[in-house]
Amino acid sequence: MSVLSRRTMLLRCLPVLLAAPGGRAFAQAASNPNSNAQLLVAAREGDLAAVERLLAAGAAPNTRNRLGKTALLLACEKGNLALAELMLRGGADVGQPSLEGVTPLMAASYGGHAALVRRLLAAGAQTEPVDRMNKPAIVYAAAMGHAEAVDALLASGIPIDNPYEHRLTVLMWAAGQGQVAVVRLLLERGAKVEPRDDRGLSALEIARQAGHAEMVEVLTRRAPGAQ
Repeated sequence: MSVLSRRTMLLRCLPVLLAAPGGRAFAQAASNPNSNAQLLVAAREGDLAAVERLLAAGAAPNTRNRLGKTALLLACEKGNLALAELMLRGGADVGQPSLEGVTPLMAASYGGHAALVRRLLAAGAQTEPVDRMNKPAIVYAAAMGHAEAVDALLASGIPIDNPYEHRLTVLMWAAGQGQVAVVRLLLERGAKVEPRDDRGLSALEIARQAGHAEMVEVLTRRAPGAQ
């Protein structure tokens, strides 16, 4: 199996990290006397009234379930901006990761929830952390084709040509996954097509190997020497 194939397989397993069905509170019943457990149940169900009531009653905003997910992270996985706003106002740690290292910003970026990405950034979310897959939020947004989320992350000051694991840039990730809208955005924002990963491949060559014809056409027009 090629290195590119292994990386593609890793990307395909991301939903397991970000939306694992096992991410439940220790106690599932809303009648559980533990207000922290009830908070996680309410957050998972998107029950804003219950969440607000439990926070007012003293539930810890950063309590975590057995996968290390906070109510804020659960909100970001579901793209629930109102719930995320409630948790942030209630004192939730905007950067608290799960046991897999997934932060609220990564979850929102993976899901393409651009408004939520912007809110988390405004609340001080850091863009540098990586999870156990060694990927930051912007790689997830780019690889999943979420151009608006990528734009929001770039606006926070992320260097557009920053190399990540295996010296893969965001442009390379988007190109390899066939995400034309993201690649067009990155090129408009000044991303360079010349960088190469640790195999010596450029974004164009990665797209060609992956069989993304439209992507190859887009990148060929920006290649050095192209008319």
